[in-house]
Amino acid sequence: MNQETIRALCLSWPGVTESLQWGEHMVLKTGGKIFAVVNLEAAGNAMSLKVPAAEFAELCEREGILPAPYLARASWVALETFDAMPAKELRARLRQSYDMVVAKLPRKVVAAF
Repeated sequence: MNQETIRALCLSWPGVTESLQWGEHMVLKTGGKIFAVVNLEAAGNAMSLKVPAAEFAELCEREGILPAPYLARASWVALETFDAMPAKELRARLRQSYDMVVAKLPRKVVAAF
């Protein structure tokens, strides 16, 4: 997967918006809450996303996946490259991150999607 594929996939889901923050980072949000951050620069980690707390340590043991800077305490992982996990798994993990954020949103916000 690459930045544009990830962008197109995520923007196809209800209520998803994107913005540029922290220099060259595409921030994907739903209901105003971040569920993924994609680095648009060549340097640094490729992307970060939220994962279930029960799976955080196991994922961080895999090559190319590490605790996300500043967000690890909230069970976020960083992928050094987009190939750090297979495309099918990355799509599923992105959706999982989105669903985890949506589950914590107020019902009024979700109803507005």
